[in-house]
Amino acid sequence: MGSFSIWHWLIVLVIVMLVFGTKKIRNIGQDLGGAVKGFKDGMKEANAEAKPAPEAVAAAQVGETIDVEVKEKTTS
Repeated sequence: MGSFSIWHWLIVLVIVMLVFGTKKIRNIGQDLGGAVKGFKDGMKEANAEAKPAPEAVAAAQVGETIDVEVKEKTTS
């Protein structure tokens, strides 16, 4: 009962094609592919924005002092 044979999957595929039609299934595939491509492009842009420019890092290291306050970590 746990696994289906190839014949079960072929019957399901034929039923899906009869219900939705090949054009509708093709459109769904194109929409899904476009969504995945858009997601990948968005992730690349987010990673590019997250990384600081090398010039900014170099400028921060040359003669700039950063003043911070150190707090002690207490254990309770």
